[in-house]
Amino acid sequence: MLYDFYGELLTDHQKTIYEDAIYQDYSLSELAGQYNISRQGVHDLLRRCDKILEGYEDKLHLVERFLVLKEKATMIEKMTNDDNIRKLAKEMIEYGI
Repeated sequence: MLYDFYGELLTDHQKTIYEDAIYQDYSLSELAGQYNISRQGVHDLLRRCDKILEGYEDKLHLVERFLVLKEKATMIEKMTNDDNIRKLAKEMIEYGI
């Protein structure tokens, strides 16, 4: 989820390798061969990306706020009997607030 919020703040090189590791489930060896860097280099890059993304969250708290708002919209949906409010809350939850 951190990548969804902050991934665009990584460099293109970091994004490419991170996406291949996470979304394509490539191994360190596969990534090392594909990008002509060592397995250790890939490992370090992935760890560095994780720390960068976590650092953005520590400063901005966008994921935390998103999760709180989603939880509150879910509570509103469950608590109301008004169909319009329930529909709006459900749309907020589905849209991702």
